[in-house]
Parts: sequence; structure tokens; C-alpha cells
Amino acid sequence: MTSQSFYVHPSSYVDDGVSIGAGTKIWHFSHVQSGAQLGENVSVGQNVNIGNNVRIGSHVKIQNNVSVYEGVELEDYVFCGPSMVFTNVLNPRSEFPQRGSRFYHKTLVKKSASIGANATLVCGNTVGRYALIAAGAVVTRDVPDFAMVVGVPGKIVGWVCKRGHRLTFTTNGTGSCGHSECGEYRKQGDVVEPVGE
Repeated sequence: MTSQSFYVHPSSYVDDGVSIGAGTKIWHFSHVQSGAQLGENVSVGQNVNIGNNVRIGSHVKIQNNVSVYEGVELEDYVFCGPSMVFTNVLNPRSEFPQRGSRFYHKTLVKKSASIGANATLVCGNTVGRYALIAAGAVVTRDVPDFAMVVGVPGKIVGWVCKRGHRLTFTTNGTGSCGHSECGEYRKQGDVVEPVGE
């Protein structure tokens, strides 16, 4: 792949052994470490650090001041708001360093999930497809598909459609967001899915 197929601002660093897809843009003062894989049309904001061996899908948007540490994987169309925080060690101690992948707890953010500004994801958890994590929330457990999570610690307060609109369900478990283009959804317990999928 030629360097013309993606853009790296002159103030940023890309280590050896990095794979960058076509159309991806890496803006000011960012660092992509060795072994990282970035898909196509990814937007990496200012002052972003992408750790060793991190996998990032296509059409992902990472806003300013985010560190995507080793052990984190972002699927296609994930949105990471400004200054949101990933972690990769559960009990960090400066006196007893835990460096290397054997210490890192995997965090997976599935397709099209959005994480608001200043939210924190405690490592070892999965954020489901199209989930919406509110600004400032702290995620301490797995988040189901289409869930809306707010607060500290984060709690599910509702459900959203693919476009992020709030869903309203009837007693029989069917619901919609009120926008005709979004269609109907079905809810059974903590499982929400579009009707017809």
C-alpha cells in the first residue's frame, strides 16, 4: 500500500509493522505503535495513542486525547468520544509492573457502538453492537447490543435503535423509536434486535 492511500500528519509517529487502510487519516501529535492494524477510512484525532497490536476496524472515529491500549479491539464504525478512557490492567501497581500481553484483559467494542466523551471502560468487558455509552459513564460489566448506559457505575437505562434514538417497547416486547426509517425492534429480557434480522 502506498503512502498516498492514507494521511499521517507530520507531527505524528507511526512505528514499523503498522497496517493502515486506505482513506485513514491520523491527525496531529498522535502515535500508532508497532503491530497495530487500522482499517479503511479511520479518523484518528489529535493526541491519540494506539498501542501495540491493537486492532481497529474500518470507518472508526477516535476523537482527541484517547489512548487505545493493547488488549482493546474496536470493530467497524465504532465512535470514541473526546478524552474517553480505555484500561487494560485491573489492579495496576507502579511497584509491581504488569507489562506484556499476558497481563492485559481484553476489551471488545462491537460494530457501531458509541462511547461518549470522558467515559471510562474498565478492561475485560464487551460493549455490544450499537450500544450507546453516555458521556462520563463508567462501564464495569458487559453491555448488551443496543443498550444505553449512563452513570457511575454504568447502568442500563434504556435501549436505542441503530441510529441512536431511544426505543419504546410495548408489553409484548415490540417497539420502535418513532422514526419510520428505523423500523421495529423486539426485546426479550436484555436481548434487543431489529425485527427481520
